Amino acid sequence: MKKILTLNNIAAEGLEKFPRDRYEVGSEISAPEAILLRSFRMHDMEIPDSLLAVGRAGAGVNNIPVDRMTDRGIAVFNAPGANANAVKELVIAGMLLACRNLCPAWAYTQGLDGSDAELSKAVEAGKKQFVGYELPGRTLGVIGLGAIGVKVANAAAALGMKVVGFDPGISVRSAWNLSSEVEPAGSADELVARADFLSLHVPLIDATRNLINAERIAHMPEGAVVMNFARDGIVDDQAVLDALESGHLHAYVSDFPSNLLKGRNGVITLPHLGASTVEAEQNCAVMVADELIDYLENGNVRNSVNFPEMRLARGSDHRLSVVNANRPDMVGQISHALGQHEINIQRMANESRGDIAYTLMDLDREPDEAVLQQISAIDGVLKARAL
Repeated sequence: MKKILTLNNIAAEGLEKFPRDRYEVGSEISAPEAILLRSFRMHDMEIPDSLLAVGRAGAGVNNIPVDRMTDRGIAVFNAPGANANAVKELVIAGMLLACRNLCPAWAYTQGLDGSDAELSKAVEAGKKQFVGYELPGRTLGVIGLGAIGVKVANAAAALGMKVVGFDPGISVRSAWNLSSEVEPAGSADELVARADFLSLHVPLIDATRNLINAERIAHMPEGAVVMNFARDGIVDDQAVLDALESGHLHAYVSDFPSNLLKGRNGVITLPHLGASTVEAEQNCAVMVADELIDYLENGNVRNSVNFPEMRLARGSDHRLSVVNANRPDMVGQISHALGQHEINIQRMANESRGDIAYTLMDLDREPDEAVLQQISAIDGVLKARAL
């Protein structure tokens, strides 16, 4: 019986993927082989020795100590693209909120007093201060063309907007899905200089911290709108506030409220709603559950943020999975240990990613505990298990 510890409420559609005759799933599980979570912060958590994998029912993994997991040979999975439509719709909503001045207009009507006739008169007198503009013909700049960025770019193009995108690491799959109407920019600086609306879809790493700063904002068109539905810290909030105060920017839409932003003119903050739809939560839970099951039962790696992709069709009833430091002669030492026990390798796949290497071997017979202990004792081996 495999044990899965849940650290957050996970959509039932995801939990139902784990067959009850083979899995024990719950929030009070001890010695789990896998952890399933959403936003729970694991950085201060004691990691059990039994742990083989962590599954994040979402895209970002800032709440998981990925480096520490990698050092211990623990695979970390996420659900890229499962919440892409939800975020895309929120970005479109953010553009409409900003260009039509909907938030201050709503606040204005909430503050009206008097009879219906008096309210009607006040509405007609006051509505001119909320005159906005339309999206077609405006330019949207999208930095980060992963699953979400591609959907945002394509949707904006379908609305009649001009769209410019920038992503130096765009994947082949994203390139296939990107509309031909989206124009590539040569750099982030070139993109922001053209963007009436700017939407960010990148992870928070050292290279993206304060990616949108005072210098880049100064090169944006007058009256532009900055939107951050990615991660707090990618935008220099103070620089945006200074640009709003000077009139250079029209609005800032952020999914990450703070005391600095609260109550400031031109700022629209939302309570991290990017993936907060029933559909997105279900999609994320199902995707990461499938990934965990495939890894635990077959050793296959799909959508890991720290392990190499690995899919090996079963060629035997006996499979060995080994995670080790990416250094010379590791496969040779593992093969030698198997040979000493007269176990033959029928099929093998080996891939590396950074400091980690991962090997799957289909064997002619099951490696017993003595074999696993011998392989685990090899310097550099982090995890070895029979599947």
